[in-house]
Formats: sequence, C-alpha cells, structure tokens
Amino acid sequence: MSEKEKMLKGELYSYNDEELVEDRKKCKTLCFEYNNTNFSEIEKRNKLLKQILGKVGSNCLIEQTFQCDYGYNIEVGDNFYSNHNLIILDCAKVTFGDNILIGPNCSFFTPEHPLDVKTRNSGVEYAREIKVGSNVWFGGNVTVLSGVTIGDNSVIGAGSVVTKDIPENVVVAGNPAKIIKTIN
Repeated sequence: MSEKEKMLKGELYSYNDEELVEDRKKCKTLCFEYNNTNFSEIEKRNKLLKQILGKVGSNCLIEQTFQCDYGYNIEVGDNFYSNHNLIILDCAKVTFGDNILIGPNCSFFTPEHPLDVKTRNSGVEYAREIKVGSNVWFGGNVTVLSGVTIGDNSVIGAGSVVTKDIPENVVVAGNPAKIIKTIN
C-alpha cells in the first residue's frame, strides 16, 4: 500500500513520501497563484479553485490568502464564503455542506502526530476527517481539529477551538468549544 493510500485511510504514513511531497508542491503552487490573482479576476480565481479543490459547488468565494496541503481532499457545497486567511490541512477529507460562512483566520486541521516520541520523530503522522454540515457559521479565529463533525445550522463563536463533535442547531464557544445555546 502506498503512503498516499495509507494517508487517505487514516493510517500512519510518511509525510515525506515523494508522491505526497509532489502533491503538496502542486497544490501550494496553485494556492500561490490563487493568492496572487487580482480580486477582480473572478473567472481566473474560480478556475484556480476548481483546480485546487476536490469539489466546488456554485457561488464559492475564498478571500485571499488561502492555504491547503493537497486540495483534492476538500469538498465545498453551494454558497461557500470564507474571509481572509483560511488554512485547511487536508491530509484527510474535509467536507463542507451548503451555505457556509467562515470568518477570517480560521483553520481546519486533519493531521495528528503520534504521542510516542520515537514514533513521532520517525516522520509519520495520521489524519482524521472533518465534516461540516450545511448552514454553519464560523466566527473569526476558529480552529477545528481532526475527527470533528459539525451539525447543520450551528454557529461556532469567534476564537473557539473545536475538539469534539458539535450537534445540529447549537451555538458553541470557547477553548475547548462548549454548547452555550440551542438555536430554535
């Protein structure tokens, strides 16, 4: 099994694998081009997003700058908006439903490193998927960690660190993020 196959299955894999390094180079080159495209060049920006991301719904806008590792593991639905400085470390799949609003400086991290120092220093990691439902709003400076699922219609307060699954129809905030209100 290749290191890429291991990565996609959530198993320990070598992130220094030649194929994965080349995939990251290709993606980061496209992100660089996207980030340096004039805001008024809407067609060019949309074309680049379709080259970077695995799936792009209609009406997608990601304000520059945008960084990701592979791109092909990211799927966004219709009506996706992200403010400046979005980072998605997509070693595993990151899926967003429809009608997503993301504030500035938000991060979504799928990779994890082993706790055992000897294993960690050997150059391996694993990744767990992030799933975001529809109609979700992320305030600024939110971090979502690996393995998290966020339910439909929820709001993630500014500055939150989401470490566990979030149900539908709630407002969460804090570090770690906790439910502070149910949305009727």
